[in-house]
Amino acid sequence: MSNYWNQFTQNLDPYVPGEQPKDRKYVKLNTNENPYPPSANVLAAIKEAANDQLRLYPDPNCDALRSKIADHFQLDADQVFIGNGSDEVLAFSFMTFFSAENPVAFADITYSFYKVYANMCSLSPKIIPLNDDFTLPTDAFCEPNGGAVIPNPNAPTGRGLPIESIQHILEANKDQVVIIDEAYIDFGGTTVVPLINDYPNLLVVRTLSKYSSLAGIRVGFALGQKDLINGLNTVKNSFNSYTIDRLAMAGAIAAIDDDTYYRDMAQKIIATREHTIKRLQAIGFRIVPSQSNFIFASHKIVAAEVIFHAMREHGVLVRYFNQPRISNYLRITIGTEEEMDKLVEALEDIL
Repeated sequence: MSNYWNQFTQNLDPYVPGEQPKDRKYVKLNTNENPYPPSANVLAAIKEAANDQLRLYPDPNCDALRSKIADHFQLDADQVFIGNGSDEVLAFSFMTFFSAENPVAFADITYSFYKVYANMCSLSPKIIPLNDDFTLPTDAFCEPNGGAVIPNPNAPTGRGLPIESIQHILEANKDQVVIIDEAYIDFGGTTVVPLINDYPNLLVVRTLSKYSSLAGIRVGFALGQKDLINGLNTVKNSFNSYTIDRLAMAGAIAAIDDDTYYRDMAQKIIATREHTIKRLQAIGFRIVPSQSNFIFASHKIVAAEVIFHAMREHGVLVRYFNQPRISNYLRITIGTEEEMDKLVEALEDIL
């Protein structure tokens, strides 16, 4: 820590991303990336956009992409906000909608970046413990708060919420913004996007990193009523007007257009997930019900930390969180059938 850091920076506790190894070949099941490539149309669009126009700034309003997303979700373009990955969209949302006077509510076991954003924005978090089975205690989010953020499905557990539960929370928080983070919604969850026109306090955050196999180009977006989107644009344009580059925009537009390809890939991932769950249960794992492209698993006998280190020695990376309540669980991304075969073979050898 440098003497030149101000007190704010010294007090930060940053998010720790999953390992991105460079030293050897691993079966990489630790960062919830899509195991299948982007569609051929996406790659072609990015290559075509790599031309002499790169000397010019991109469209700061991302009009073509906003219109494409709006058409896809049957919304208006002014109900769409674009950001550099959903993490940036979430960060802008914390800055825009939550205040230090009222605590922002999120679960104790959830995407750990929420706590980082709250700290960055000098917010007081209202931490709500999940139930023992990792389901969300809906009523606890209906008590007084300064807003709420809920991933659906949740990370790292993979559990999803029915749309009726989210409606209940929206009804109880009409004066506060409720953010529903749908990073994994396309792997078995039910989106709340159709509720947007009925709830001015609903903001839905999405990403192209998981479902659309585009973690490498960093595109995320938010959907909500016009007033919420205008607020996000005010914050973004006070920070960086050009958050999305020309190549990313071209790839994102092509990905939204090629949804049939991605739906097929998602169905393959879901089928592999269900098959893998049965195989892991057969060798002594307990699996939290998942509607995501990962599973949350705990072995009945062997400690998760022991398995985590042994798996790495076997060339398979999974995610381990040394945190209260989940220190005996592993989060395992769903890869290809071949990658999951290697995972199970390694586990059988270790166990």
